[in-house]
Amino acid sequence: MRRITRRAFAVAALTAAAAVPGGGSAAAHGRGADTGRREFRGMWLATVVNRDWPSRPGLPPARQQAELLGYLDAAVTRRLNTVIFQVRPTADALWPSPYEPWSEYLTGVQGRDPGWDPLGFAVREAHRRGLELHAWFNPYRIANHTDPSRLVPTHPARLHPDWAVPYGGKLYYNPGLPEVRGFVQDAILDAVERYDIDGVHFDDYFYPYPVAGQTFDDDAAYDEYGGDFETRADWRRANIDLLVRETGERVREARAPGRGRGPGRGGGLWHRRRRTHHRPVRFGISPFAIWRNRATDPAGSDTRAGVQTYDDLYADTRKWVREEWIDYIVPQVYWNIGFPAADYAKLVPWWAETVAGTRVHLCIGEALYKAGAPGQPPAWQDPAELSRHLTLARGFPRVRGHIFFSAKEVAEDRTGAMARVVADHYHGPAVPPRSV
Repeated sequence: MRRITRRAFAVAALTAAAAVPGGGSAAAHGRGADTGRREFRGMWLATVVNRDWPSRPGLPPARQQAELLGYLDAAVTRRLNTVIFQVRPTADALWPSPYEPWSEYLTGVQGRDPGWDPLGFAVREAHRRGLELHAWFNPYRIANHTDPSRLVPTHPARLHPDWAVPYGGKLYYNPGLPEVRGFVQDAILDAVERYDIDGVHFDDYFYPYPVAGQTFDDDAAYDEYGGDFETRADWRRANIDLLVRETGERVREARAPGRGRGPGRGGGLWHRRRRTHHRPVRFGISPFAIWRNRATDPAGSDTRAGVQTYDDLYADTRKWVREEWIDYIVPQVYWNIGFPAADYAKLVPWWAETVAGTRVHLCIGEALYKAGAPGQPPAWQDPAELSRHLTLARGFPRVRGHIFFSAKEVAEDRTGAMARVVADHYHGPAVPPRSV
């Protein structure tokens, strides 16, 4: 199986441009916080196509659990305090969801019960180690292929074939359909209300990344719902705005003390396992780091990226911050200091200015996977490059931490880049910043 990572697009998006121009605190282990420091120190734990975990589908539950515990222990060893665990990689679930099938990445067969509850296990074991556990959901990706017959017969995309759009060799839910938006939120809120998670997390996929020569066919939805908009692009951005704003509102509503789940858009299901704690659940998004290039918009960053989230993914990431629809944002600043098309040293201050005057916490997404990787620019061959990122970011007080992609690299640390970060910057544990 070809390994597909959500970060592959970060490189592809700049290729053309380059050519042309917690839950628990550290005190849970009897350790004092690092001189009172509060910062986000996280790692993404990816499950799509078994990128990080489990190492392959079909492993016995005990082996899967051991591998997962190994990653949680690695986070503790690296003095991290947050794990962002991908629990809905392809319109599926890593918990017993009443909305979507069990993920094929667990057993090798979509819909097959793995015999245990990975999300429940991960939450419990993360909190036992003083780590926050944020549940990571991909909103619209259905499958890494375009054949609905390969989905289980009860899959929502087969029950509602009009919801699905094939594009670029993958299958996506259509963001322009209100019923899709409601369903996606219901599927996510099921996990929020049943588990003691610390956060709801989206990555960088909204409308799919552009594929040359292909068209995302949402004509019927646009004809039905797009009449009030001047352009299709405006309508698409409004669809994603609604997803983000409504999800944030529903996550905040789920924080209400003593609130259970009654009848709703998801079919009136009442779950016995409901959230009984009152800790806030934060809503965060980790977008591709370029909102717009300055050449496109004077408010944009001094970059020359081939993809701009506002124009190509219809994701107005700057608006979400300014409107405070989210609690934290983690732009994927996956380029080295001095990279011509997208300089880390220029993007960090742009994002720091973007969150100014808001209650939205800014963290920086870090490309640990590039450290020492073949084909990467010379800067990434120096194990100190990543540490220099944190040194630079520390000069901007609005930067509240960093998240590393991804867990496999955090644990293996082939070049010592992560160890260098820990030695230079993580002298002791730190408590994750909470929402204001």
